[in-house]
Amino acid sequence: MGSILVIDDEPGIRSTVKDILEDDGYSVLLAEDGPVGLDVLRREDVDTVVLDVWLPRMGGIDVLKAVKADHPGVEVIVISGHASIDMAVNAVKLGAFDFIEKPLSIDRLTTSIRNARALADLRVENARLKRAVVEADDLGGNSEAIEAVRALIEQSAKSDAHVLISGENGTGKELAARGIHARSARAAGPFVAVNCAAIPDTLIESELFGHEKGAFTDAVSRRKGRFEAANGGTLFLDEVADMSLAAQSKVLRAIQELRFERVGGEETLSADVRLIAASNKDLRAEIAAGRFREDLFFRLNVIPIRMPSLRERPEDIPALASAFLAELSTSAPRRLSAEAAAAMARYEWPGNVRELKNFLERVAVMSDEDPVSEATVAHFLGGGQPTAAHTPEDLDSLFELRLAEAKDEFERRYIQHILRAREYNVTKAAEIMGVYPGTLHAKIKKLGIEVLP
Repeated sequence: MGSILVIDDEPGIRSTVKDILEDDGYSVLLAEDGPVGLDVLRREDVDTVVLDVWLPRMGGIDVLKAVKADHPGVEVIVISGHASIDMAVNAVKLGAFDFIEKPLSIDRLTTSIRNARALADLRVENARLKRAVVEADDLGGNSEAIEAVRALIEQSAKSDAHVLISGENGTGKELAARGIHARSARAAGPFVAVNCAAIPDTLIESELFGHEKGAFTDAVSRRKGRFEAANGGTLFLDEVADMSLAAQSKVLRAIQELRFERVGGEETLSADVRLIAASNKDLRAEIAAGRFREDLFFRLNVIPIRMPSLRERPEDIPALASAFLAELSTSAPRRLSAEAAAAMARYEWPGNVRELKNFLERVAVMSDEDPVSEATVAHFLGGGQPTAAHTPEDLDSLFELRLAEAKDEFERRYIQHILRAREYNVTKAAEIMGVYPGTLHAKIKKLGIEVLP
């Protein structure tokens, strides 16, 4: 923390305040008028100013304006022996943290200083967290494809226009959405994410708009929806194509009118929300099939951002892998050998960045190698999807097996591939395969397939 600067033309007040604050452990600087005080601010680390209104050479209100203009993070506590309500109101409007009348109450002054410095602490911590969020939202890599996405994120963050992010599972769609929010004027507001695919059709409307008590069987109390929760911030609708047409209609109305009603309610509510939507489906194809509203698509698709798959940016894989290994290491960061990095760059990664991170977590837990070798990478990638480095001859080994054995081996590889692509979610993988989850669980057990947590 910085020092406290006391600007007052009365030596007795300067000396008294200095002694009291130093007894409380503060570092105190003194100035007898405004110009001297402003010069101290330019040279010293100061976070709080105690400022008299009536000063020679430069009035206290003018000093206050100069402090807030040149040092916006510095809190100013104004003191005066000739106070009026208008003067106090004007000082607060100009940015003063507090206004205290003379003769000074020492308790009031020290309490105000503690509160001002606590606010300064919060601002520093908030700035640190914002920087951390922006750094954490880095998409990784320096390929042309990902640099183009970064440029779109920076540009779109400057406005309140709706954004539609498309791309395969695991490409970082939510990461991009959080990056837009963290760089926008709404960064101090909430970021509320809704996975539309995970909410049943019967509950999606209540989840988004809330409900009143008694609106349906389980509505035992009033509940705010995600639109209200995101007021002043960003609402992220992930897998927006999985919403029912009825829910899409409600969302469209909320976007158009910025108004909505809770389920079972009659009161019309409003929320100041920026909408970012994402989907792993081709929404134009969904429109043609009658599963997605064209008018909602046009409302959402103001700024389109497409997240590239890892197959489209293999040059980023070594950098991403190194970053993930460093993040996962409990001691010194682990490294990849050049051969291991090259082998990983040849793999297709159907689950994209998320699969890559899961894979490296497995390597970090199951292997102590440093650097990680190509053999280790090949071992842990074994049984997955054939990659660009693999050839059709890799399947020749199946022809040497009996039919039942070949069938089991093919099923093992097929199931491993689908599980990896669906982030080891058995229910989603079963849906893709067209079987019941119980059937898939039985096959996983029978074939000895490892399912990552």
